[in-house]
Amino acid sequence: MVSRLDIDNASSSDYSGQSEFSIASESIDGVSNNGETYWDYPDWEQNWGYFNAVGDLKSALLMKTIWTVGKGWTANTRDTVRLDRIMGTGKDTFDDIIFNLDLVKNIGGDSFAEIIKNEETGTLINLRPLDPAYMRSVWDKNGMLIRYEQRSRVKGKKNKTFRTQDILHLSNNRLADQIHGISDIKAVEKVIKADAESFEDMQKLVHFQVKPFMIFKMKTDDTTRIKAFATKINEARKNGEDLFVPDDDDLLSWEVVQVNPSSILMEWRNDLKNKYYRQLGMPEILFGTSGATESGGKMEIFAHETTFEHNQRYIERQIWNQLAVRINLIPPSSLLNDLQADEGKDAQNQIATVQKNDVTAGSGK
Repeated sequence: MVSRLDIDNASSSDYSGQSEFSIASESIDGVSNNGETYWDYPDWEQNWGYFNAVGDLKSALLMKTIWTVGKGWTANTRDTVRLDRIMGTGKDTFDDIIFNLDLVKNIGGDSFAEIIKNEETGTLINLRPLDPAYMRSVWDKNGMLIRYEQRSRVKGKKNKTFRTQDILHLSNNRLADQIHGISDIKAVEKVIKADAESFEDMQKLVHFQVKPFMIFKMKTDDTTRIKAFATKINEARKNGEDLFVPDDDDLLSWEVVQVNPSSILMEWRNDLKNKYYRQLGMPEILFGTSGATESGGKMEIFAHETTFEHNQRYIERQIWNQLAVRINLIPPSSLLNDLQADEGKDAQNQIATVQKNDVTAGSGK
């Protein structure tokens, strides 16, 4: 007879039915082989909603644009005069418009401004930013951009058509033969949602700390008495007042249910923050949340300098190609000299710690 505790009777579990982590494949939004291809930027309003609703995202994208174009620009005297006369919708400056276009392209993937020129001389007069939600780019079957359309806000009214040379168009990370840019928000969408869920969970835990869940045990099943007592308890807790009851264990007892947040929850929130800024390509120390040493913080910012320079070069080249105006965006202050100075101080301190006895030759064996 086999014992019911015989190890030979053990069996293993079967996890074959569980799905493994996978990422859905994604194809390029390219042109059609037949006729014209339209692209209407369908994700703009969703991304605009994220930008305005998520404070950390808004702060990070604003800071990214500030570091790219915030220190201004230089140009020759002739171009400076022309650009200083640009007024956008009436009260804008060229600085405002470049800031607007760079920020919008990071939010939605693409940004647009109408190029207005003197009809007789062809001289640039103005740039008027346009709402991406109503823009359409039109491409031919060879993958070439052939025109833009501004879709009408009024039902039944015809779209307004623009030649390619009449629109200043910036794209964010447009790769391969894709016909539109890619929003920075796409990569962090899951982190945004996870952070919001984590915040709500922590908010509930904090509420439990301030107003803990309690179990009152009454020595009665009289619903009228229970209801009357519950009313008194609710009113007292609502107003933060004391409640006086007869000191009789046979009448009432209670239990406070403590909820203590695990350190894992806070580590999870911090990890989400770290991932959040990494995915946006921003040094976290700029937002005062890195916790790095001074030298580590400087190195983190320095490592991102090339990223900002790349963004600046893209805008400079597009301004030249599309407006025939050559500008130079002023780069953020470099920390290279500070890092070299710190390195020099470290080297001197290291030498200072070497004593004479440390370099005196001794006798070998």
